Amino acid sequence: MKTILITGATGNVGREVIRALHARGGAVIRAGMRDVARAAPDLAAFDGIELMVFDFADPHTYAPALAGCDALFLLRPPQVTDAFGKLVSQAKAAGVGHIVFLSVQGAENNRFIPHHKTEELLRRSGVPFTLLRPAYFTQNFTTTLHEDLARRHRVFVPAGRARFTLIDVRDIGDVAAVVFLDPGPRHHGQAYALTARYRLNFQQMVDQLSAGLGVPITYVSPSPWRFFWTKRRENLPTGFILIMTLLHYLPRFAAEPPLSPAVTKLLGREPTEFAQFVAENRAALL
Repeated sequence: MKTILITGATGNVGREVIRALHARGGAVIRAGMRDVARAAPDLAAFDGIELMVFDFADPHTYAPALAGCDALFLLRPPQVTDAFGKLVSQAKAAGVGHIVFLSVQGAENNRFIPHHKTEELLRRSGVPFTLLRPAYFTQNFTTTLHEDLARRHRVFVPAGRARFTLIDVRDIGDVAAVVFLDPGPRHHGQAYALTARYRLNFQQMVDQLSAGLGVPITYVSPSPWRFFWTKRRENLPTGFILIMTLLHYLPRFAAEPPLSPAVTKLLGREPTEFAQFVAENRAALL
């Protein structure tokens, strides 16, 4: 039975990977987190998992968390800029035989984002790896965009009419579980772009939110300057605002991202579309 360390275990994606692995069984799940006592209640629903101290900012936590692990789920918190060289080196020394890295769609063509550097590091590492390249998370509407949505009944991002590929993080968790639990090496060295079947612009997303929630939702696309200062007045960290600006503004000037059949091929079902996400998460959205 494989022992799998999940980094970012209490975040949106990490938790969904744990859910999917726990539901399938057949693995020892080790949840890595900075503060075990504080975070443990968030994972109380998953009996039998191991809770381990793991902090990207503290390399001293790497070796104990990796000891005895067969596989590693690696994701990149927004505040981390390191390419994970030390972590990958220690994973290799610990005998980890498979790293699944949560990258981003298009990382292979963008040398300026840290995910690209990590992908290249993994290719050179000698450790078998799989790259998951997800599209825009639908769960952004229950996290980073939620305050505007719930308090002001609006979506406020500088995205213009750009169309986005989307993915539900529950589908990411299911894909990761399938990749981890495959008994053979067929996923080693593979890169999977994870998208739903349709592209949507933010006005279309807002229309589906309004219909699904039964509440009129407004879409406001401010200038980057207005977006920055609005969010600064809301006391959001400058670095986080810049990331949000780049995420929503740059697609206005880029080619539309491609759709991918990977979710359907790997899971044997269609990916979750945005309207379905809204219907299943009404309480969390408002």
